[in-house]
Amino acid sequence: MNPPELHELIRDRAEQIYRQTGSIPGRDIENWSQAEREILAELQPTRRHAVIILVSNLQYIGEYHPHLSFGYTPGEFTPGTPVPVRFQDQKMFLRRPNGVELETTIVHKIG
Repeated sequence: MNPPELHELIRDRAEQIYRQTGSIPGRDIENWSQAEREILAELQPTRRHAVIILVSNLQYIGEYHPHLSFGYTPGEFTPGTPVPVRFQDQKMFLRRPNGVELETTIVHKIG
C-alpha cells in the first residue's frame, strides 16, 4: 500500500472516530492517533506459530496458539530429540520436557 492510500484510510477512520465519539472538537490528534493504531494493526500480517515433528518418516506441521500453550516457548524441542506425541482427529499433542502437552492443529503432513 502506498503512503497516499494509507493516509486516506487513516483519515477516513479518524473521521469515523470523530463522529462516533460525539463530534467533539479539539480531539484531532487523539482521533488520528487512534485511527493510525487501528489501521496499522489491521494491515499487519497475522503471525502463525507452528512446530514440525517427524513421526515414522512423515513430517507433521502443527499450528498452535501462544495464549493457549501454557507457556510453551520455541526451542523447547531440540532437533533430533525424541518427543512423545499422540494424535486425535486433526490434533497433535506433544509432551513437553515439563510434562505439559502442547496441543496443535495439524495443518500439513509431508511424506
